[in-house]
Amino acid sequence: MRMIKWQNGTVLTLDQTKLPLQDVTLKITTVNQMCEAIKVLRIRGAPLLGAAAGFGVAIAAYHSKATSREKLLTELQAAAEQIKSQRPTAVNLHWGADRVLSKAENTQGNVQQVKDAVVAEAEKIADEDAAQNRSIGKNGAVLIKDCDTVLTHCNAGELATVEYGTALAPIRTAWEQGKKIKVIADETRPLLQGARLTAYELMRDGIPVTLITDNMAAYVMSKGLVNLVIVGADRIVQDAVFNKIGTYGVAILAHEHKIPFYVAAPKSTFDLSRKAADIVIEERNPEEVTHIGGVQIAPTGVKVYNPAFDATPLNYVSGIICESQIYYPKDFAKFGTNFPL
Repeated sequence: MRMIKWQNGTVLTLDQTKLPLQDVTLKITTVNQMCEAIKVLRIRGAPLLGAAAGFGVAIAAYHSKATSREKLLTELQAAAEQIKSQRPTAVNLHWGADRVLSKAENTQGNVQQVKDAVVAEAEKIADEDAAQNRSIGKNGAVLIKDCDTVLTHCNAGELATVEYGTALAPIRTAWEQGKKIKVIADETRPLLQGARLTAYELMRDGIPVTLITDNMAAYVMSKGLVNLVIVGADRIVQDAVFNKIGTYGVAILAHEHKIPFYVAAPKSTFDLSRKAADIVIEERNPEEVTHIGGVQIAPTGVKVYNPAFDATPLNYVSGIICESQIYYPKDFAKFGTNFPL
């Protein structure tokens, strides 16, 4: 199903903070509403953030009262900057806003023509993501053998994309090919995206899934219960993959147990002009750690460190599954910063 849709100036998407207990559709008509949804994770997942950012700029264009092209472009530039400021680590958010803004700036014509071009570009981003994820699924499914068990961390499924998923795409494709596979999903503290979202998606689709707490990963690997790991990515730089906090630990464990560790992500997630040291890791509200479901579980006033992402060095990555191919360590060495993107 499509996770985000454009409907005459309104963006429709699921409120992911309500899942899996409630199925609530958001109807977003302003840039402020879009920013709030991104900030509090009603909308989350790198590819979905890229599409949402594009649609956010489209909302600004569609509802603008500007009578001149110059005034409209000024409004769209402000909207793009506001959207990009909501979350610093995921590159797709910046990529989506900048791509649609660039389309506006390079479109000649009157105000309405610029508006139409902006909306069309935002819809194009969404359509491309859906197609790319299907290709990621096809490319990655060859890595999964019949009766394999795949461990995944956080949620990089349909809910994190426009359609079909990234890390879950090879799993979905393998299942559709008739392979009798199983999935182990880390709960993914502190916001439990694995427990709330990945388990929800896989159970909905009839794919066997077992939920574990994050600190069980080493044990299940040591027992031979995992054949490979597939995770998503929020940004891929020259020397590392940024993904949900805890991914680095899973990669180290997979390496220690000689289990292949793959990353699935569209090429829009690559940011090869930067290294890990250049990236700001988002730190979130301490209450995400001290509370679960609104219930306090830690002493009042305790100090909290709550980074949303970590960086996994590329030497722990067996391959990166993209829409065009799988890139292996030999490709990292061969291409360096000049990946044929």
